[in-house]
Formats: sequence, C-alpha cells, structure tokens
Amino acid sequence: MRKKLRVAAYAICVRDGQLLLARSPVLNGDGFEWVLPGGGMEHGEDPYDTVVREVEEETGYLVEPTGLLGIDSSHHLFPGRFGRGVDHHGVRLVYEARITGGELRYEAHGSTDMAAWHPPDDVPALTRVSLVDKGLALWRERPAAGRVVGPVDVQE
Repeated sequence: MRKKLRVAAYAICVRDGQLLLARSPVLNGDGFEWVLPGGGMEHGEDPYDTVVREVEEETGYLVEPTGLLGIDSSHHLFPGRFGRGVDHHGVRLVYEARITGGELRYEAHGSTDMAAWHPPDDVPALTRVSLVDKGLALWRERPAAGRVVGPVDVQE
C-alpha cells in the first residue's frame, strides 16, 4: 500500500457575520460540497504563505492570517486499482484570517468552482466536508491545545 502525507492550510474568514466558503466538485463527480478556502502546501512553502496563496486562488481575496486556530489530522485507507491502495494521512492547519483586499471571484480551472459568503447558522444545511465543522469549532471554542476531538456539532 502506498503511503501519502498531505499537509494543507485553510482559512476561517468571517466578515459581517458571514463565513467565506468555496465549492468543490465531489471526487466521484456527483455533486458539490462546500470547503474552507485553502489547500495543499507546496514543497518548501511556509503554511502561512500557503493559506494566503490558496485563499486568493479560490476566492479572489487577499488575506492576512491573524492566528493559528489549530491543526486537524485525518487518516484514511483508500482502495486502489489492481490492489494498490493508498494510506492517506492529511495534516490540516486552520488559520483565522481577515480580508485585506481583492474582490470575490471564482477560481478558473482549479479545485473549486465558486466561492460565497454564508451565515454560520446556515452551514448545517450545506453539503460540506467535515473540516468546515471542525474549523468552525476551532474558531468558536479556541481550544488551548489547538484541536477538536470527536464529532463536532456546528449548532453549539
């Protein structure tokens, strides 16, 4: 089984009581899900620079990370074709960030197809990845250890 480590950085951007999210096609091509703006770190890139670059790519906004809210780790085994699966470990740094410039626009030819502002109370009704809920929990709770353990209820 092939081992893959992916380190990524994401932003929680809240402005005027609204949360910025990006929309991504589901991997199997059947629908869409909302994600935190952000993405994979390039080799040699600082995570701070990663979140700034990725938010601009996906949303058009320039951001300033104002704090590291926490780190989320995920581990999944994915079956592969011809018996060669992937043991995937994702390490996701979640920053709080403020918009400093730019204008909302959609990413062309990227991993997302649009970005939009959502009231946090509307998030539970959205089709979304679990990192959205974990990011909101980090933002709301600001745990000293920088991690949220177990299932997250975004209504809390």
